Amino acid sequence: MVIQTKKNTAIKIARVASLGRAKAAEFLAFRVFLMKKINRRQFLALASAGAGGAIVTSCMTSNSSQSSQKVSLKEAIDLPKLHKSTNGLLSVSLEASYRPVKLGDKQAYLLAYNGQVPAPRLEANPGDKVQIRFTNNLSNPTNLHQHGLHIPPTGNADNVFLNIKPGESFNYEFTIPKNHPAGTFWYHPHRHGLVADQLFGGLAGLFVVRGDLDEIPEIKASIEEFLVLQDFALDGEGKMIDSSAHMSLMSGREGNLIAVNGKTNPSFSIPANGLLRWRIVNASPSRFYKLSLENHPFYLIATDGGALAEPVETNELLLTPGQRVEVLIKGDKEPGQYRLLNLPYNRGAMGMMGGGGMMGGRGMMGGNDNNDTSPVLATLNYDSPVETVSLPTKLLSVPTLPEPKQVRSFTFNHGMRPGVGMAFLINGKSYEHQRIDTQVKLNTVEDWEIVNTGTMDHPFHLHVNHFQVISRNGTPEPYRAWRDTVLVRKGETVRIRIPFRDFTGKTVYHCHILDHEDLGMMGNLEIVN
Repeated sequence: MVIQTKKNTAIKIARVASLGRAKAAEFLAFRVFLMKKINRRQFLALASAGAGGAIVTSCMTSNSSQSSQKVSLKEAIDLPKLHKSTNGLLSVSLEASYRPVKLGDKQAYLLAYNGQVPAPRLEANPGDKVQIRFTNNLSNPTNLHQHGLHIPPTGNADNVFLNIKPGESFNYEFTIPKNHPAGTFWYHPHRHGLVADQLFGGLAGLFVVRGDLDEIPEIKASIEEFLVLQDFALDGEGKMIDSSAHMSLMSGREGNLIAVNGKTNPSFSIPANGLLRWRIVNASPSRFYKLSLENHPFYLIATDGGALAEPVETNELLLTPGQRVEVLIKGDKEPGQYRLLNLPYNRGAMGMMGGGGMMGGRGMMGGNDNNDTSPVLATLNYDSPVETVSLPTKLLSVPTLPEPKQVRSFTFNHGMRPGVGMAFLINGKSYEHQRIDTQVKLNTVEDWEIVNTGTMDHPFHLHVNHFQVISRNGTPEPYRAWRDTVLVRKGETVRIRIPFRDFTGKTVYHCHILDHEDLGMMGNLEIVN
């Protein structure tokens, strides 16, 4: 092993020498960045690990945020998995802690809200008041982000700048606007610097707003199911593998176990001749899901921000981290079992680390293909027949937005930052808490062009306000839809149109590969009167 390691090291040094000054400097700067976090032996082991080791190899450090978590000694929590509003009020207590939980048929040690992975589902209606009594029993600071909800970004609403320390509690309170769209939203931590760690540990739950979409007769007659997609990096004892010093941190960590609703390959039923409504959220910090259901097309009826104008038929769904979709499935095939598959998708890698780069193959980072050994996420079974339920022909209106008052450009890339090392950048800047990067006026419409000049795909997420995608590389989008997260592929320019409505205050926009957000790919947005 020692001889082989020396040989591999010599090969890598030779490759560095062949790169030329610019690429060699980039590599050496990256190596310095890593050496701040890991020792030489770990670096060489990771560099030699290749594709297979990138997901499951651990790189343990004593001061990691995950390894410092203390297992809760409280008895297992047996609390409701669903909390609905009553008489205009949704009142719930949430506790974040590190504890043993059931993950499929295995016991795992994860971060959980109320001891559940995924967390309890919250449901409310437009106009409802929401009160969340939150307690942080983690070993690190945290907070709550209501992803996709159109609520104030300040005070005790969707305030991502709160710092709730270990052992502290905080009372969140906000009102869902009366004109809020029905949709599939979710909640997760957003304490900058710890977001990826805490989401990867399991902290995520659905927040559903009921409304007009649910009352369309064909949708009301469908069978409703929720699918929370998460991945985890666990060792043989079910404990979280520390990835804080892992090379995959730079490309975005992915786990060796994928769960749907906390289970591996769960079963769902569809009545023959009926409709099944799947409401899907990608709650992974980095992994993309390219979904396909054997012999069944999807009929897309809603995206992040709510309903489409009419169903859109598609055979595949690509969900980046943070995105949600709602689809209908027709029970019109031969009764049997059908697999929900996670198809391969390459989201890119760090410049010199990627395929065809100096490390060859899928790169030193291990690549970002969804080439799982078991690509089956869930199984669909046919149930007893019912009277035929047709697809709806019309859904809800998606208005055309007025022309923008201003056009802005945001360039996403990575590079070296003096005194910090490798960082992820927007317009050449790494995130700073006190700096206002963009200021906009309330009740105006703007176009933002998101330009990805890097070597990896970046999903762009905007807090508080939904937007519409206008074009990709100048080509108009095929249909209008409300979103809060949009994929910007490497080399792509995506133009979005944003109406800034109802709420002033400071919030953020960022890449939703959450390791990239933690490493600086975020900006502060101030909405003013």
